[in-house]
Amino acid sequence: MRSKPHGSGRAVTRSSWAGVGILGAALLGPILLGCHSAATPEATGAGAQSPEPRTVLAPSGQPYSENREVCADRDSLRKAFWGELHVHSDLSFDAYAWEVRSSPDDVYRFARGEQIGLAPYDSEGKPSRWAQLERPLDFAALTDHASYQGEVALCTREGSALYDTEGCQIFRGEIPPENAHLGDFAARAAAITSSLDPQQEVPSRSEDLCVDGGCVEAMDQVWREQQAAADRHYDRSAACGFTTFNAYEYTATPGLAKVHHNVIFRNEVVPQSPTAWVDFPDVYDLWGRLKAQCLDAGTGCDVLTLPHNSNLSNGRMFTVGGRDLPLEEQRARAELRAELEPLVEISQIKGDSECRDDMYGVVAAPDEFCGFEEWRPPTAVDCEEGTGAGALAGQGCVSRLDYVRHVLVEGLREEKRLGVNPYKLGIVAATDAHNGNPGDVEEYSYQGWRGSEDATPTQRLSTDATLVAAIFNVISSPGGVAGVWAEENSRDALFDAMERREVFGTSGPRMTARFFGGWDYPADLCDNPELVKAGYAGGVPMGGDLPVRPEADSAPVFVVSALRDPGIPGHPGGLLQRAQIIKGWLDDDGLFREEVFDVAGGDNSARVELDTCTPKGPGADSLCSVWRDPSFDAERDAVYYLRVIENPSCRWNQRQCIAMPQDSLPATCVDPIVPRTIQERLWSSPIWYDGPANTEASR
Repeated sequence: MRSKPHGSGRAVTRSSWAGVGILGAALLGPILLGCHSAATPEATGAGAQSPEPRTVLAPSGQPYSENREVCADRDSLRKAFWGELHVHSDLSFDAYAWEVRSSPDDVYRFARGEQIGLAPYDSEGKPSRWAQLERPLDFAALTDHASYQGEVALCTREGSALYDTEGCQIFRGEIPPENAHLGDFAARAAAITSSLDPQQEVPSRSEDLCVDGGCVEAMDQVWREQQAAADRHYDRSAACGFTTFNAYEYTATPGLAKVHHNVIFRNEVVPQSPTAWVDFPDVYDLWGRLKAQCLDAGTGCDVLTLPHNSNLSNGRMFTVGGRDLPLEEQRARAELRAELEPLVEISQIKGDSECRDDMYGVVAAPDEFCGFEEWRPPTAVDCEEGTGAGALAGQGCVSRLDYVRHVLVEGLREEKRLGVNPYKLGIVAATDAHNGNPGDVEEYSYQGWRGSEDATPTQRLSTDATLVAAIFNVISSPGGVAGVWAEENSRDALFDAMERREVFGTSGPRMTARFFGGWDYPADLCDNPELVKAGYAGGVPMGGDLPVRPEADSAPVFVVSALRDPGIPGHPGGLLQRAQIIKGWLDDDGLFREEVFDVAGGDNSARVELDTCTPKGPGADSLCSVWRDPSFDAERDAVYYLRVIENPSCRWNQRQCIAMPQDSLPATCVDPIVPRTIQERLWSSPIWYDGPANTEASR
C-alpha cells in the first residue's frame, strides 16, 4: 500500500492514464464534476461552511482529514472495531417495494443500539414488529442503490411533479400493473425503469419519468440527504463512540448476474453525484470517475470500492475483460482496479463466496468447509474460462471466479501476465440487509432481511420463489460483520486500516483473530504476553506483503491468535474448534493449487442437540499457533489467509422450527436438504509472498 497524506489521492502515472482507453483524457475534462462537503449549508441546512480541518494528528501521524477532536482512547497496537459496510434503507427501490420504511437516520440509530420498527405497517403507519441490536456497532456505511434512487424519491414524496403519474402509482402499489404476470415486485420495479427483462444487459431510465434530467437531479438531492444523515450521527468528539461513512452502491446487474460494488468515502468531501450503473454500465467508468472526481481532484476526497459478495456473478465480478486490448492498456486497467479496490465482501445474507470444490482448473483436496451457506446447486454448469448470466434467477453457469479463494490465485496469474495484481484483496463480511438494520446477525434473533416479504417465521421458512428465483427464504442467512484493526474509532483510522487491508470478516459472531507473517518468529511466541507487539515488530499483519526473504533457506512463518466471541448474558458465544491457514499458488501449467492446513485445534467431535440447540463437546476459548510453511517454494508467488471455525451450533431456521407448533411445521423444518446446523467462522485478509521475479520487477 502506497504511503500518502490523508486526502492527497493515490499516485498515478501519466502513462497509466494513456492506456485506459475510454477513460482517457476525456474523462479528466467534461465529466469532472465538482466535489462538496456534507457539512455545507446545501447538504445539511447548517448556517455556515464547516471550518477547515484543524492540525491535529491522526494515528498515522498525518493531520486528520476533517475537523474533529482527537480520540481519547487510542491503542498503538490497534484493536478490533465492528461495523457494517453494506446495508439499505427505504431510499433503495427494492427495499421500498418490500414496504421497508427505515430512513437513513433509522439505519444509524439502529447501528448505535436504538430500537427501530420493521414492516409490515398498519393503516396508521405503526410497525408490526421491532428490532434492536444486542451489541451496538462501532461504525456503519449506508449503501443504498444509486440506480433509480431519484425515481424512488420522485414517486414516493408528495408534492413531486411525478407523484401522481401512472408509473409512480404502480410503483407505490396503488394501482395494478399491466404486466402483473411478472409478479408484484418485478411489475412495480418495471414501472420506474425501462425494462426488467433478464435478457437485457443494462436497463435504461424510464422515458416517462426521467425528463430533462429530473431523475439525476433527484438522485443528487437524495445523495445530499444521505450525507447529512451520516454527518448527524458521526461522533466527532473525543469519545469517538460511533463512526459513519458516506457511501452508496453501484448496483450492476447485467443479465441478472450480480456484479455490485460498494463505494466508501473517507470523509465528508465527496463528488456531487453518485456514479449509477444505469448511467455508466462499465465498471471501469465507475473507477475512472472516482479517480478523476475524487483521488486526483485535489479536494481532500478519498475513496475505495469493494465488490458485493460474488457468488451470484456468473463469473463476471472478477473475470478480466479487455484481453483484446494492447497489453499496456490491460495493465493500466489492472492498475486502476488495484488502486481503487483493496477489499472484497466474502459473505452476507445471500450466501458465502469463499470457495467451492471441484472447480475448473483448480487442483485441491476437497474442503469440508467450502459448502458453507452455498447458494448455487451442485448441478450448476462450470463457466470454465467464460462467463454467464441469470444467477439471480437461479440460472447460468458458476465460475471459480465467483469465489474469493480462487480469485486470490487469479490475482497471482494476472500479476505473472501483466506485472500487476488487480485482486490483492482484503476480506470483510456484511449483511446487505434491506430492513435498515445493519449488523443484525444473531442466529437466535433473525427476523429476515427484506421487509414484508419475510416478516414471519412461516415466510422465512418457505421455499417460495419471488422475482429472484435464487432467493428461497430458508436459504438466506443473517449475514456477517466486518472487523477492522485500528488505533481508534475515527474515519481516518478506520479508512487507513481498510486501505492497508488490516481487516477481517465473520459470519456473524464477534470472534477476533490476529494473523502475522514473517521469517523468524520464535516457536514459543504464543507464550509471550506481548505477542501482538512482537507480531508487528517481526513481520506484517493480515493484508500485508511478506518482507524480503532474508536467507536462501528461509520459509515464511505465520502467527495465529484467535479468541472466541464472549457473547452476551443468556447467549454465550460458541467455542472455537480449529484455526486453518489456506495457501494458494499457481503451478507451471497455469493450474490453481490450493491447500488447507489445520494449525491449531482440529476435529473435536463437538455437536449440538437439535431439539434444544444445546451445544455439546469440547472446544477452545482461544487458539494460538506459530506455523512454518512446510512446502514453501521460494521461486513461486503465494497467498495465505486464516480461517477460524467454531463448534457446530443451530442455524436460525432450526431455532425457529423448534419454537413453532410441532403439528404444523413448514416442510423445510423436516427437509433433509435444508441445513439445521452451522459452523460460524472468521476469515482474515491474506498475506502475500512475491517471488524473486515480482520482487525484482517492483524495485
